[in-house]
Amino acid sequence: MERAANNMKKKITVLTLCAMLFALCASAEAQQATKIPRIGNLGAGVGSSSSGRPEAFRQGLLELGYVEGKNIVIERRYAEGKLDRLPALAAELVRLKVDIIMTVGSPAARAAKGATVTIPVVMMQVGDPVGSGFVASLARPGGNITGLSSLAPELSGKRLELLKEIVPRPTRVAVFGTSTSPDTAQSLSEVDLAAKAFGVKLQYLDVLSPKDFETAFQAASKGRAEALLYLVAGAIASGRQTEIVDLAVKSRLPVIYSGRGLVEAGGLMSYGVSTADLDRRAAVYVDKILKGRKPADLPVEQPTKFEFVINLKAAKQIGLTIPPNVLARADRVIK
Repeated sequence: MERAANNMKKKITVLTLCAMLFALCASAEAQQATKIPRIGNLGAGVGSSSSGRPEAFRQGLLELGYVEGKNIVIERRYAEGKLDRLPALAAELVRLKVDIIMTVGSPAARAAKGATVTIPVVMMQVGDPVGSGFVASLARPGGNITGLSSLAPELSGKRLELLKEIVPRPTRVAVFGTSTSPDTAQSLSEVDLAAKAFGVKLQYLDVLSPKDFETAFQAASKGRAEALLYLVAGAIASGRQTEIVDLAVKSRLPVIYSGRGLVEAGGLMSYGVSTADLDRRAAVYVDKILKGRKPADLPVEQPTKFEFVINLKAAKQIGLTIPPNVLARADRVIK
């Protein structure tokens, strides 16, 4: 009788242990199944200054079934225009053990590259990913970085052409650029070719920091520039859109920008890559990586959608009339 009781106790103990192990395994599997992916978003500028960008990315995620705060978390870190802060912000995202780091612009991509070789990085707004050393090639990136390139140097020549269409017979055009930006040299080469074809003389003015804007506008006026081509690196202008467009009005210079943000802030016109389209497409990379694809095997995409925006109020402020044939080609006209 006593032996039977002992055997029963052993069986109960074994069954109890098995039940506990099963419960633990089930709990672990449930936790793993409900693990919410965490995405790090690293940018050099001011988060609120990028018109429509966060919303475009969220829309891209939503189309793929991701709802921020429900089944995906986004950790945003912005350097507020202070590029020296980027390495620390990138390191912070690494410490948070995010599943993917998304970067906006070459400085942010470089900071992420320096912070990790294992966490996948999806880059956006990088002009020359190969020349900058982020990927081995566009077709086969080869490392932990992939994403979307904004490489379209031929757009600089197109912008000069648009300036020529709205300014009667221009002979001198100022060009604002940033010599320390890896994308500038290629864009300037295209501008030089276009300028020679149009018979336009260029005045290049280097803008390396926000304090250079006022000096550059003064130099353009002193050099008798009739129009201005704006190619300044994005982070330098972050949070200073109003200041820049006010200086353009004060100088009475027709300015064409590379992105619509400055036009929405009161600038004259812009022609360039649709950043909203790039952001929506970045969500596709996030989805593929979360489902197991490796960045090394995901080709870098180049821009396919461009937009031309005109601000008629800004034109009126400087006494400029936009020709009807130019207005007809605009994707958006701000009145």
